[in-house]
Amino acid sequence: MATIPLRLQLWSSKLKFLLHLPKPTIPPFKTTSYNQFSSLSLSSATHHPKQVGTHNGSFHCDEALGCFLLRCTSKFADSQIIRTRDTQVLNTLDAVLDVGGEYDLRRDRYDHHQKGFDEVFGYGFGTKLSSAGLVYKHYGKEIIAKELQLDQGHPDVHHLFLAIYKNFIEAIDAVDNGINQYNTDLSPKYVINTYLSSRVGRLNLNWTDPDQSAEQENDAFRKAMMLAGNEFLESIHFHAQSWLPARSIIVECLAARKDIDPSGEIMVLKKSCPWKLHIFELEEDLKVQPSIKYVIYEDDRRTSWRVQAVALGPDRFESRKPLPHHWRGLEGKELSEIAGIPGCVFVHMSGFIGGNQTYEGALEMARASLKA
Repeated sequence: MATIPLRLQLWSSKLKFLLHLPKPTIPPFKTTSYNQFSSLSLSSATHHPKQVGTHNGSFHCDEALGCFLLRCTSKFADSQIIRTRDTQVLNTLDAVLDVGGEYDLRRDRYDHHQKGFDEVFGYGFGTKLSSAGLVYKHYGKEIIAKELQLDQGHPDVHHLFLAIYKNFIEAIDAVDNGINQYNTDLSPKYVINTYLSSRVGRLNLNWTDPDQSAEQENDAFRKAMMLAGNEFLESIHFHAQSWLPARSIIVECLAARKDIDPSGEIMVLKKSCPWKLHIFELEEDLKVQPSIKYVIYEDDRRTSWRVQAVALGPDRFESRKPLPHHWRGLEGKELSEIAGIPGCVFVHMSGFIGGNQTYEGALEMARASLKA
């Protein structure tokens, strides 16, 4: 098999800390409602944990996650969660989110329901923030750095800060603020109710249960915090251990694309990684023109090579340029004869992927597809 002319380097400085990342840890927490609040002392915080307030009643993903995020910070570590809408009580607390009609970073007030609120994350994102997005905007880098045991100024922390907002937090902001994912009046072909905000919502007490107490409600909110918080920490570790290393590899592969084919439309992965997470964003950032049409990589068993057509977008199934129509659904010898390329293994019926026994054969399939 010929040597692929790629200049991939394995970011050795990052590898050391990625191999020794701590496992996600969730701090223990306690919630209380206003009818229990009167028994709590409001004396100096040097003798009592800080108190974070949010509203009682039905809860949503944004305040469940927001409370969890605040408790991950040094300032509010191990703080107590107070659930009430009583303004007099809220005014005594160290932080308040999703209630109170106020956004004031100096006083740690993080509501987003008040008239005139139009805060966004920045960095090119335009989605209106929820309480979770507000907390993440101001404390996200600290939380990520603390979880990964990195300095907050480390460049990887900034990359992860933006990626986790894009791939995790922004959807929570949008759902809570009632922002549609698409600008369309068409009805979706199917319903998705497995996203995080939906699952958190289902943890609310069942309206048909006649015996509902503040204690049961608080217990449900604890479960909501645990669910949202667990997935947030999992997102940090996924992006640190998988997303970030893959990004480095794709940057190198894009830089070497014209060494593969003069068209610059074929990219080869020397090391298998989740390239679909990055290629669209990096094409835009690096101003890659023309766009990549095919990605070639060795299969998981290292017995053959794949040539995969790049989709129109990260959430699309259609390909930019599918493999030729007359190849689709064929296998082995028949496919090799029709394509005029030795070693062909298969081409999927949709034309989004095919295989060849060798790298050279997969590259020839990609080149022929470009001309088709």
